[in-house]
Amino acid sequence: MESRVIGVWAHTSRMEAVDAASEFVGGVLAVGDGSVRVAVDDRRLPDVQAKLPMVELLPLSAVETAEMLVVFGGDGTILSAAEWALPREVPLLGVNLGHVGFLAELEAHETTRLVEQVLSRDYEVEERLTVGVRVHDTAGVLKWQAFAVNEASIEKIARKHMVDVLVSVDRRPLSQWSCDGVLVCTPTGSTAYAFSAGGPVVWPDVAAIELVPLLAHALFARPMVLSPDSLVELTLGEASEDEATVVCDGRRETTIGIGDRVVVTRHPQNLRLARLKEQPFTTRLVVKFQLPIHSWRSA
Repeated sequence: MESRVIGVWAHTSRMEAVDAASEFVGGVLAVGDGSVRVAVDDRRLPDVQAKLPMVELLPLSAVETAEMLVVFGGDGTILSAAEWALPREVPLLGVNLGHVGFLAELEAHETTRLVEQVLSRDYEVEERLTVGVRVHDTAGVLKWQAFAVNEASIEKIARKHMVDVLVSVDRRPLSQWSCDGVLVCTPTGSTAYAFSAGGPVVWPDVAAIELVPLLAHALFARPMVLSPDSLVELTLGEASEDEATVVCDGRRETTIGIGDRVVVTRHPQNLRLARLKEQPFTTRLVVKFQLPIHSWRSA
């Protein structure tokens, strides 16, 4: 009999996430044929186990991989789960308990359907481009590295100071901005921080990298869409009055000084998202942002 492992990840501070996760886990183990094991994120394992004391659950840290990681929370929880799933190339399936929930696939009340489709493997997997981030000091020594599903950013630390950033693309200088920061984002991230900063929405099946300056004091400081194979370099210039911070997805960060260089390129691994139903991105965009599709005149 085939042995299957399904992973579960839940928001770390919302009890409704534990409730929804426990209902899903109970359903999977009740309907499954005994070959299915469930591994729960270690931080939430005691809470889920307390609601299901008669079943055996695994800590997620004890398994090498899983056929899927079901995530209960908002987009931020999915980004958190990506830290475990991306290097293992495990598909993520989001159950929305947040607000916008762009990455989520369905709502928490759809547990029965979720159990049925996960157990029957009735889903498709969508690939999303991610970026890799490396920080080098003035001598070229690698200081820090990470990945980003949504965006990597250089941002000012001190409210009263701007940062001075030299931006190069494919080893050629593009512009130097005094600004609040600079974003380098993926199509997935184009509906997140970059969207709020005035960047364009990029359809997720478009292979591209987006460059968005944040409140730059410059005549030319427009968002740009680059090739997915572009090499983007952001160097903290001497006109900066303070250190800056490099942040990936709002979750992983480090501090950089004058002359340090941030290199952003396409990451070799894509984020894998499980989709239970066909919902074109246009429809998702209209639903999540509540876009008007009828003119007020039509009333």
